[in-house]
Amino acid sequence: MRTAAAALTALACLGAGTLAGCGGGGAEGGVSRNEPAASPSPSPTSDWNQRPRSIAAVGDSITRGFDACSVLTDCPEASWATGTDASVRSLALRLLGPSRAAEKSWNHAVSGSRMVQLPEQMALAAKERPELVTVMTGANDACRDSARLMTPVADFRTYFEASMHQLRAGAPKARVYVSSVPDLKRLWSTGRTSELGKKIWELGICRSMLADADDLGPAAVARREAVQDRVVAYNEVLRDVCAKDRYCRYDGGAVFDFRFTGTQLSPWDWFHPSRDGQARLAEIAYRNITAAEPPA
Repeated sequence: MRTAAAALTALACLGAGTLAGCGGGGAEGGVSRNEPAASPSPSPTSDWNQRPRSIAAVGDSITRGFDACSVLTDCPEASWATGTDASVRSLALRLLGPSRAAEKSWNHAVSGSRMVQLPEQMALAAKERPELVTVMTGANDACRDSARLMTPVADFRTYFEASMHQLRAGAPKARVYVSSVPDLKRLWSTGRTSELGKKIWELGICRSMLADADDLGPAAVARREAVQDRVVAYNEVLRDVCAKDRYCRYDGGAVFDFRFTGTQLSPWDWFHPSRDGQARLAEIAYRNITAAEPPA
């Protein structure tokens, strides 16, 4: 989210002594460098392609690498899906290698977008004729100024179904990897340990979940539970719609279940993934895409 940009910049730089300055990214490290090279299953049990040769990414600010490198800017080079940053080792780098990733990966994600914008992104992705399309969206549908403004589950389903139709119209056999919506309640419980993080959240980031972070009264608890329930419902939609497409694979809730820490959060907004967080998303995707069988 990009609300109160000037104030956020000032707060971020105010905390720079603690957060390694205003010119660098989040913490790096803790990323496995030794995953084995994937190879196709000798006896495929499905139509899944474990070694796609081209990738198109769609989604929101997470896939654009927003706030991963510097404050209030997209950093597509740090994207978990298509980035070129060697410390992140994006899905494209892991699957395609540096030279081919530069030629055969495309990032059509848009920061701030919600599911309603996904059909347009899918249409653009289809024009690339990719062998794999990665999808990560839904957080902005739940992260609104109030819980009542969250995207209704029925609309979320309609837009996702429309997105798949758009893709199939232009790329009928492209494989689709769908990431679950992250656990926003864990984001709240993790980030609220940072006083700077809470000050930044007060500027209007994901108010439906993060507003009044220290309020543990009944109304605040109920509001956060409503957001959490909506995220769970969104993930059920992603799973169900994906299951109806023979070339689609859902992550089985892997991103939602990931037990991230403050190290994986951007030091500028305590909301988006840092470089380390982007690397973890890349690991999750690589593991699930190259597996012979889909996640349970």
